[in-house]
Amino acid sequence: MFSKILIANRGEIALRVIRAAKELGVRTVAVHSTADADAMHVRMADESICIGPPSGAQSYLNVPNIIAACEITGAEAVHPGYGFLSENANFVQVLEDHDITFIGPSAEHIRMMGDKITAKDTMKKLGVPCVPGSDGGVDTIAEAHKVADEMGYPVIVKATAGGGGRGMKLAKTKDDLDEAFSTARSESKAAFGNDEVYIEKYLTLPRHIEVQVFGDGRGRAVHLGERDCSLQRRHQKVFEEAPGPSIDEKTREKIGKVCADAIADIKYSGAGTIEFLYENGEFYFIEMNTRLQVEHPVTETIYGVDLVKQQIRVAAGEEMTFKQEELSIKGHAIEVRINAEKLPNFTPCPGKITTFHAPGGLGVRMDSALYAGYSIPPYYDSLIAKLIVSGITREAALARLRRALGELIVDGVDTTVPLFDALLQEEDVLTGNYDIHWLEKWLEKQDSE
Repeated sequence: MFSKILIANRGEIALRVIRAAKELGVRTVAVHSTADADAMHVRMADESICIGPPSGAQSYLNVPNIIAACEITGAEAVHPGYGFLSENANFVQVLEDHDITFIGPSAEHIRMMGDKITAKDTMKKLGVPCVPGSDGGVDTIAEAHKVADEMGYPVIVKATAGGGGRGMKLAKTKDDLDEAFSTARSESKAAFGNDEVYIEKYLTLPRHIEVQVFGDGRGRAVHLGERDCSLQRRHQKVFEEAPGPSIDEKTREKIGKVCADAIADIKYSGAGTIEFLYENGEFYFIEMNTRLQVEHPVTETIYGVDLVKQQIRVAAGEEMTFKQEELSIKGHAIEVRINAEKLPNFTPCPGKITTFHAPGGLGVRMDSALYAGYSIPPYYDSLIAKLIVSGITREAALARLRRALGELIVDGVDTTVPLFDALLQEEDVLTGNYDIHWLEKWLEKQDSE
């Protein structure tokens, strides 16, 4: 086991990793920008070191400074959290060159899954069901029309190097394709420095289902069921639950085994999430995230597994502490992402927290780095807390969520808590009857009223 690790991240996820490391008896190093000098993860770590000014590019994405921080503090490994450098294969390679362990998969696997076309081709070969689409990148509008005509409309044009909804454009009919193709390419070039796009069949009313997998890097892997992340705004998840209300046990085991077998085949190491669109009883692979997900706590809650501890153990060369047959679901869990944003336009709302009270009680978990007197900086993502609740049934979890939201106090900034209060009044949410377009349509309806 490592004696000391560095967390190359900030906020609630940095604090989450620190907690897991402490329980393993591993010392921690927090890195921070000048804007985060008073952040909770800095206070909670055994050591801290400043790596640059507020801008993420000059601090949390500054690879030379992070390497220097490892060398100065003697950290043997780096946990990347999510975002920032968590899926940067070049960063992993640099760490290896400096004999520092990356707590996550290999650079090869990050590259493999980071390119959407390569990932889809790999998954097809491994027997994972995929969305019908182009065989590789589409370079010209003429080729785009040919592909779209063959598979039928609607289609979606996607950036090969995309993520977070950028470089994705829908073409409902043939007349829409020219603009969708050119816009997706230009957005992709601006966001990722790569204008290659591909085309997929657009599913009308799918759910977003993701399967949590974990491998030991030596050919053994397990799945930890699925999460339903269909309630999304602008391709960003806001409400996640496990198990998925539309998935039965037989379906869960079938798709879970397919995913576990696939990552075992490639000798994947650590946590990963294989994401699907799910419609009419069929799964269609869209991407694999080679990192810990924001919503990992709902899986931890129903399986009783600490995924971050497992990440650290496997990276240190130890065995996973569970086998597939030992994993079983207990109850239901829901997570809501609380952002410092002003409704109804979801405008970022940084500022000073004057009062903070986290809800508690049985089945309530609050992952947050907030405290009274903390000033939320304007330089980073607006996610400030994740409220995770669980119950014996989905109905019990929803009741607990309603109660916990009522206990939560965050004064000084606007938050998205009122959104969840409103959603818990909606019959479709209470019955689990929603798809990936439901929230956008609901928000449009609220605006019109």
